[in-house]
Amino acid sequence: FRTLLTAVALLSCYSIHLLLKASGVLGIRAYEQLGFRAFGTPGKMAAAIAITLQNIGAMSSYLYIVKYELPLVLQAFLHIQEKSGEWYLNGNYLVVIVSASIILPLALMKQLGYLGYTSGFSLSCMVFFLIAVIYKKFQIPCPLLDGHTNSTLADNSTFLLEHTVVYDNGENTVIQDSVDSACGPRMMTLKTQVRLPVTKGRIDLHWSQSHTGLGYSMHHFQFSDQTAYTIPILAFAFVCHPEVLPIYTELKEPGKKKTKHVFNICTILLFLCGYALFLLFFFYRNVEPELLHTYSRVDPFDTLILCVRVAVLIAVTLTVPIVLFPVRRAIQQMLFVNKGFSWLRHFLIAIVLLSFINLLVIFAPNILDIFGIIGATSAPCLIFIFPAIFYIRIMPKEEEPMKSTPKILATCFACLGVLFMTMSLSFIIIDWTTGDGGMKGG
Repeated sequence: FRTLLTAVALLSCYSIHLLLKASGVLGIRAYEQLGFRAFGTPGKMAAAIAITLQNIGAMSSYLYIVKYELPLVLQAFLHIQEKSGEWYLNGNYLVVIVSASIILPLALMKQLGYLGYTSGFSLSCMVFFLIAVIYKKFQIPCPLLDGHTNSTLADNSTFLLEHTVVYDNGENTVIQDSVDSACGPRMMTLKTQVRLPVTKGRIDLHWSQSHTGLGYSMHHFQFSDQTAYTIPILAFAFVCHPEVLPIYTELKEPGKKKTKHVFNICTILLFLCGYALFLLFFFYRNVEPELLHTYSRVDPFDTLILCVRVAVLIAVTLTVPIVLFPVRRAIQQMLFVNKGFSWLRHFLIAIVLLSFINLLVIFAPNILDIFGIIGATSAPCLIFIFPAIFYIRIMPKEEEPMKSTPKILATCFACLGVLFMTMSLSFIIIDWTTGDGGMKGG
């Protein structure tokens, strides 16, 4: 994971370099217009569609967090042990209320610059989230049992084990190497999890893979049915390119060098947050699809985790309007290219987009397939293919001929994007046809 994270971060920085250099030659501050100058209307339409898909996926992911975390926050504040059907603990209602009362008013603003303050605050919230995860790493013991942090194996409890030698010594069930298995990181996601129903003095054991005697082979590089989604989701997380050029226009005394420094710093911060999170994360294979839900197994009313939940909710809520701006501009570039600014159109596009995303969040069974498809299609286009081919077409041949080093590197970069897209889509399609097809997504 660390290798993939480092590679995607570096490639993302290089693609921003290509994008800013191409935009500097033409003086264009819109991704779609770069596509138009490079390939005409097809280039503009391709860029606009990719931006729309990418940012709709991003906004959906943020609202998914609101849907699943806000009910838990309210439940903790109200000290409700179990839900009993209250409407104010229904995530579907809450995501609509948040969208209408907070996100929509911010999305109706005309200029992006004012949202810079909310963006900075949301980044601070995510840094607080990281600090809390690091702190909890050293506070919560491992291994972690469902519902208990320091308890013995109880009747009918479930303990998750992998690659563990298990035997019965006559009186007590002995679990050998369980701590190493539960608390040790793996090089790759393992194929299966073995659930062991524990009863007094006996474990009903069912291996899903072959073993000999009491020994069980350990595989550090075994792919699971979820591995196909790893790289697309990583790429999805690092796509900030549609926002680069609008933010470039908002900078005081903008320049290519200054803009690259700003986005390199942001990329490094994102990389370090992800790197530290997965270095210090302590649930390993037992992590749930919703990260903060795993802490509820320890203490659902933990004050620090409650504060983290509130911070994350603030961060994602304030980020949605920023992500909506490029989508609205892309739609205007596709449908209203020769029309002047209209407040009515500005409002209607925002309302329609938020309504569609709310419906997607409410009715979509899981978000894993959305991440996978968008990460395998629009993400490689926006990170790899479009910046490279726009750069090759826009940069004058007098300054940089096709055989020059920058254009050769850009060509290789575009080919890498095509390879990445082909491999990712192939893995996902194979998973859909042979496996569970992302059914475990949350």
